[in-house]
Amino acid sequence: MKLHPLCLLFFGLLLIAVDTIRADGDDVLNRVISLPKMKGTVYFLLGKVSERSGYLFVYDSKVVNNDVVTKTREKDCTIRQAIYEITGNRRLVLKVIGVHILILPPVEKNKNIKKESQLSLPAFSTITGTLLDKETGEPVVNASVTIQGTSIGNITNKDGEFRFHLPDSLRDGFLSFSHLGYVAQNVEAAMLTGHDNILSLEPKIVPLQEVLIRLVEPKKLLREMLKRREENYSLVPVHLTTFYREGVQLKNKFQNLTEAVFKVYKSPLDESGVLDQVKLLKMSRMDNRESTDSLIAKIRAGIQACLQLDIMKDLPDFLSVDADDNPYTYTSGGITSIDDRCVNVVSFEQKQGGKEPLYCGELYIDSENGALLQARIEMQPRYIKKATRIFVVRQAPSVNLTAQKVVYTISYKPWRGTYYIHHIRGDLFFRMKKKRALFSNPTLHTWFEMVTCKVDRDNVARFSRTERVPIHTVLADIDFKYDESFWEEFNTIPLEEELSKIIEKVTLKIEKTVHQEE
Repeated sequence: MKLHPLCLLFFGLLLIAVDTIRADGDDVLNRVISLPKMKGTVYFLLGKVSERSGYLFVYDSKVVNNDVVTKTREKDCTIRQAIYEITGNRRLVLKVIGVHILILPPVEKNKNIKKESQLSLPAFSTITGTLLDKETGEPVVNASVTIQGTSIGNITNKDGEFRFHLPDSLRDGFLSFSHLGYVAQNVEAAMLTGHDNILSLEPKIVPLQEVLIRLVEPKKLLREMLKRREENYSLVPVHLTTFYREGVQLKNKFQNLTEAVFKVYKSPLDESGVLDQVKLLKMSRMDNRESTDSLIAKIRAGIQACLQLDIMKDLPDFLSVDADDNPYTYTSGGITSIDDRCVNVVSFEQKQGGKEPLYCGELYIDSENGALLQARIEMQPRYIKKATRIFVVRQAPSVNLTAQKVVYTISYKPWRGTYYIHHIRGDLFFRMKKKRALFSNPTLHTWFEMVTCKVDRDNVARFSRTERVPIHTVLADIDFKYDESFWEEFNTIPLEEELSKIIEKVTLKIEKTVHQEE
């Protein structure tokens, strides 16, 4: 991938105090730059201003519409004039903080917001925004959003959107945004509060000389990774507070969506035979199925899969590198970056001639400490139809399901020097054929994901029999109560735009119950 000049909008690490704000930064905003004749989106043109001025932009997506196409004339003008011309709004308030220019709504709105905020301050601040690729403007999916120095975190959805509830005690902290192949960004949380922020991550390209120096044999990398497991992963039990979501779509029509908050008892690395446990704290469900709808199929996925996909605790067969009957081949996939760390990529593939459906994928291994940071695992496409029986537990007599694609992604994050499971996502696609139906073969898409929101190493104990949820449980079948106040404050993943639109168009049966924590 070719890097282009710095031209888009992103937040950098702010190493300055609030008192560095200078009125509206007249000395900066009145600097003259050469503006070429251009046509493009507001996002692109402001990026050109950033490139010529050396200043980066911070703004609310409700104040500046990125997607509006506009044009500029070739001329010399001040930075202030350029911003006004590109945005088409001369009433915007501009402030300079360090190397950032904040674009704010008109003064009247600011005053109102200030008065409201002075009346009552909540126990937490809500930070929302969208994370984009600095070069392409495309959403950065499943990017990590964490509070620096803590185990509190979340991820972006498929539209690059995030929503973060920041405890009052951490208002002065920094949010860290990171993703595979990008330069991590650390942003002062106070700057993001109260706005629907647009942020960008810069792609990171590892220099060629670094690639040449660090290129090693893939099996050697895997052996080193396995050798250092006990250094990198937890040897004591922990509690993970996790957000879980699963859904089903048929013919692009929303069927049901279930969300839950779990407390997971994660057994130590050296107790691989000891099962992890799950305790249900809160739950919500939206159902679009008619009461007359019958069960189409039961798919093997969900809670059980999330526990089994902690592949550094429960080693899968593709990590049995030196086994005599190892059915996999391994190749080097080059070098990339995760959280500003150099990462070796190892690809694995099922050997030709195998009869049983196995997996292929990529493993991302820290080049310095040997920790597995991320993995993508896919059921071998050429054997995917034969794998249907692995995933379909039961199906209705009137239908026949055939697996089309099964993909899992897994990531780990460090906290206090130890790596913990961070995010797990599974997408399973099936072709459904109704018996006696000649032409209708709709796609059934079932998916699930779980993200670790907090790690707790204090007072860790296994759950009692009455507390824990059987891992084979289908959440959609559980009776529960809905706790509105809880969901308003918990760090959930925002719904994707597509799913939100589907939900808006249907009449939902929303079952409201609460499952008390204790």
